[in-house]
Amino acid sequence: YSIMPVLAWGIATGLDLPTHFAVGLILVGCCPGGTASNLVSYIAKADVALSVVMTVCSTLAAVILTPVLTQLFAGTLVPVDTWMLFKQTLQVVILPVVLGVLLNRWVPQLVQRVMPVAPLLSVLGVCVICAVVFAANAETILTHGGELILAVALLHGGGFLIGYQFARVFGCQTQSARTISIEVGMQNSGLAIVLAKQAFPLLPLAPVVGAISVLMHSLVGSSLAALWRARSSRR
Repeated sequence: YSIMPVLAWGIATGLDLPTHFAVGLILVGCCPGGTASNLVSYIAKADVALSVVMTVCSTLAAVILTPVLTQLFAGTLVPVDTWMLFKQTLQVVILPVVLGVLLNRWVPQLVQRVMPVAPLLSVLGVCVICAVVFAANAETILTHGGELILAVALLHGGGFLIGYQFARVFGCQTQSARTISIEVGMQNSGLAIVLAKQAFPLLPLAPVVGAISVLMHSLVGSSLAALWRARSSRR
């Protein structure tokens, strides 16, 4: 919640992005870490326990920090309904977690049956959301594709790089630094899409940035994980 929001605002300002894309990028930067980061940390042979703890902490903090930071950075561009952001973040992030914990407590047998297909359903759900956004804004994406890809690549690439360097500066070992890099670089872009749709109805193109972000951080994170895994295997 320090590196990514500032980086998103800086990139949006430096590239002079149109307002709808700038707000979308800032939303991505203000969202919590993505849950896919746990799998990427596992593939990279990083510290999975640290990854899970960081994801949990950033997810719980999102209810307060995502609306507040969005107001701080995007509020200079457009009016921001902080209360709407708070309610949507609560519904999308916290309520499903609470429901999952309660189901695991009350009907563990059902949860065990669903678990094998749950990751696949989750991926398919995100793919459907992104496909809808891409289909609805295909012409705009083709027109501004280079600009959008550059902005999103700088955001996530910068997150991975700066996250790793900060961790090393503060004395973290290689395994922990890789974990922190992944947690900083990968965002809950699905949440950014939902928030952009609900909280900024007058900016219909804002969700496009979140959809591109889903693909970008997954590709960069997976590639980085494969590279780190190969290095660890050689050692």
